[in-house]
Amino acid sequence: MTTPALRGPSGVFSAALTPLDAQLNPDHAAFAEHAKWLLAEGCDGIAMLGTTGEANSFSVAERQALLEATVAAGVAPEKLLPGTGVAAFTETVALTKHALSCGVTTVVMLPPFYYKGVSDDGVFAAYSEILQRIGDSRLRVVLYHIPQMSAVPISHAVIERLLAAFPETIVGIKDSAGELANMEAMVEKFPGFSVLAGADPLLLPLRRKGGAGCITATSNLVARDLAFVYAHADDAAKAAEVDAAQARIVAARNKASKYPQMASLKAMTAHRTGQASWMRLRPPLLPLTEAQAQELAQG
Repeated sequence: MTTPALRGPSGVFSAALTPLDAQLNPDHAAFAEHAKWLLAEGCDGIAMLGTTGEANSFSVAERQALLEATVAAGVAPEKLLPGTGVAAFTETVALTKHALSCGVTTVVMLPPFYYKGVSDDGVFAAYSEILQRIGDSRLRVVLYHIPQMSAVPISHAVIERLLAAFPETIVGIKDSAGELANMEAMVEKFPGFSVLAGADPLLLPLRRKGGAGCITATSNLVARDLAFVYAHADDAAKAAEVDAAQARIVAARNKASKYPQMASLKAMTAHRTGQASWMRLRPPLLPLTEAQAQELAQG
């Protein structure tokens, strides 16, 4: 199925993990290698420096350096969707302008998230201030709705106001709340708006309702299956193959969720690559124990 007239990104985007060196700094070379592997596996792009990528454990300078190194390593900037939304909107502006300077035009943007219980007017005001300060017609923004982490939901009313005020800039949303009905409602209510699932198993049902695709964590393991499901969701001749791929996607997500998800995904990536940098996380997040990692590797 091809969704017509989408203004934003469509396809399978990996919420990429971030490898760390022995000093717990981002491992630029290992990340670039992983990004190239994900693209070769069928991802349409790399949503780096998001929740799965531990972005909020890194400084502005560290995030900028990783993006620069990834582009310098030969990953095309049009394939990158970095997360640029942080608690201080001036830093969101700086990160987004930096991404544009690297040739990146599409970013995934959290609302400022430290203060809870803010009104829709406050969420709109934050995005409005950020976009006006950036003031670049090249920019395309995918909103990031993950209220279980941010505690700042992005309502349909806010989306409607943003689309009216910035119709060329606000092009989509990553919905990581896990509520398929909310995603389907946005597809229906906002034609041309790219609604991207943040949970791997929801790609298939959302795609069949006209969704734009997904930005998901388990794509670090099963990008090839996700790409197949995206491409053939409505292909009756391949229904059995789609069902089999979907089953593998769900199994991989369930496996990665037995222990803390990011640590599990990193352990399984370390097993695949043989690189120790994938086992490390920045505190307060902690890696799996050796026994847990071996269990996942064998299971």
